Amino acid sequence: MIEVKRMDRQLMYLNPDHIISIEETPDTVISLYNGNRYIVLERAAMIIQRIVAFRAGIIRRAGSNSPRKYLVRNRTAAFRRVMIDEEPPAPGKPGNNEQTLFHSRDN
Repeated sequence: MIEVKRMDRQLMYLNPDHIISIEETPDTVISLYNGNRYIVLERAAMIIQRIVAFRAGIIRRAGSNSPRKYLVRNRTAAFRRVMIDEEPPAPGKPGNNEQTLFHSRDN
């Protein structure tokens, strides 16, 4: 979302993907897909700079190789469980996850 000021100096946030056109008559007019038109104080060049910065931020975050904090916590906890717990029993050997047989034919 980009921030613009209406003529009454009220802040408004617009989704730049919904902008069809920006016109600079004496006032700057922004037209949206839904047919709404807004007259704002900023010049068209300033609005375009904000749109470019908004999209650059999205691309930068999407292409970031840095791990997310919530993923790091889950991976660290899983690593600790594996390192602290005993080695899981191999299939066929008795262990804590051994299933009870229902019939004698299940051997």
